[in-house]
Order: sequence, then structure tokens, then C-alpha cells
Amino acid sequence: MSVIRILFIGDIVGNAGLNAVRLFLPGLLKERDIACVIVNGENAMEGKSISEQQFKELKELGVHVITSGNHIWENWHIQKLLAAESTLLRPANYPRDNAGRGFTVVPIGAAGSVGVLNLQGRTFMNSIDCPFRTAEWAVERMREQTPIIFVDIHAEATAEKIAMGWFLDGRVSAVVGTHTHIQTADAKILPEGTAFITDVGMTGPYDSVLGMRKDIALRRFIKQTPHKFEMATDDVHLSAVVVTVDITSGKAKAIEPLTLPEFTRTVE
Repeated sequence: MSVIRILFIGDIVGNAGLNAVRLFLPGLLKERDIACVIVNGENAMEGKSISEQQFKELKELGVHVITSGNHIWENWHIQKLLAAESTLLRPANYPRDNAGRGFTVVPIGAAGSVGVLNLQGRTFMNSIDCPFRTAEWAVERMREQTPIIFVDIHAEATAEKIAMGWFLDGRVSAVVGTHTHIQTADAKILPEGTAFITDVGMTGPYDSVLGMRKDIALRRFIKQTPHKFEMATDDVHLSAVVVTVDITSGKAKAIEPLTLPEFTRTVE
């Protein structure tokens, strides 16, 4: 075995997103010979955080590590879950006295282990610790255990995600962006062997505004006053990438974006 394939599933939004994982993950594991599964689960519980039951179900489905972002903190119960579960990550660059951890190394059988690092951007988001310096520190520690390192940069600004890709090129296997819920068309292997995509996209209902009901989102934009978000339910897709990695060097050999089922495109 000279290479492994790592599946990363983009932001799971609500029960509709979980249904997509339930439907498509078993087939992907078998058809793509996936060695490691990582998902971003910060929106699983009605768009805000993740429940203990959802965490356990994702693990039972074959997920190795669940990453998150700013919405992980929106339900207070998460503090206990983050403290107890080493494979449920919060962004590493939040102040260290918060519950949980920002990176982990998980065994994946004969291929050894995979390190996973969760970061959060600062542009248009919380003014937390520097994601670049935090990444440098965490990657050094993970490389003592494995050459295969996967990074989820949960950020608003395209430029910040791209900058992180260049910053870590050659030091990690992949840098993938999450948070903005739209899969970008820039998947590539950077010059020093790091796979990159600005945003993996959303796993959830696309008859929506980023997973939320269209009518409510429109009222917020038009009236400029608060209206409680509610989850949408229709036109559900799974967005993901499959990254092929050399197990000796940790360098990426390929990155393939996936959308299941594929979107129907019509031209009149």
C-alpha cells in the first residue's frame, strides 16, 4: 500500500445533511477504498453545534474525526462533549482554556495514522489567536507522529484560506476550507505537494440560503431586522473531496471534489 484516500465531507447542515451522510457514506467507503473519513459537523444540530447522539452516530458510520468552527459553541452542552472526545475538534486557535482540543492523530490501520488540525480564520470573524502561528506549532507536533496531516481552515475570507494553503504547502497533506458552504472550483495540488480547495461546500439542503429557509433569509436581508433562522429540507446534496496521499512522504497525489447527487444543470 503506497497511497491512501482520505474523504473530507463539507459542513453538515441539520438532519437533512446527516441524512445525506447516512445515504452516501457507506457506498463511498466501499467504492473509493477510503482509509480515513473527516467531516465538519459544526452545523449538524439545526445549524448550531452538534449533539452527543449525532457525534456517536457519525462515529458509528465510520467517521474518524469531526471538525468544527465558530458555531460549535452555540449550545453550552458542547463543553462537556469537547472535553470528553478527542476526535471532536474545535479550532485550535481559540484561547487554550476553552474546552476541547484543536488537533488529533488517529490510527487508520496498516497505513499508520492521520493527523487532523482544525483552525478558524480571523478576517470578518472572532479576533482569536493567529491561525498561522497556531498551525505552525501544531503541525510540528503532529509530524513527530505522522507525515499525513489534514487541515480544515474554517474561515469567511477566501484570501485567508488561500494564504493558509500557501503557508502550509509542503508541510501538510491537505488544506481544505469550510464555513462558506459553497464548493469552489479551485481544487489543485500546490507546488510542494499539498492538496488545496478554498471551500469543500455544504452537505445539506440546497433549496435554501446556505441551509436556511429562503423566505426567512430574505426577510433578514430586506428588512434588516432579526428573524429566527429555520432549517430548509429540500434538494439535499453531499459535498466532499477525496484526497489521495502518499503514505511515506505525506504528499498529496490527487484531489477530487464530489457532489452527490450531482446538480442538474439546464440551459434554455
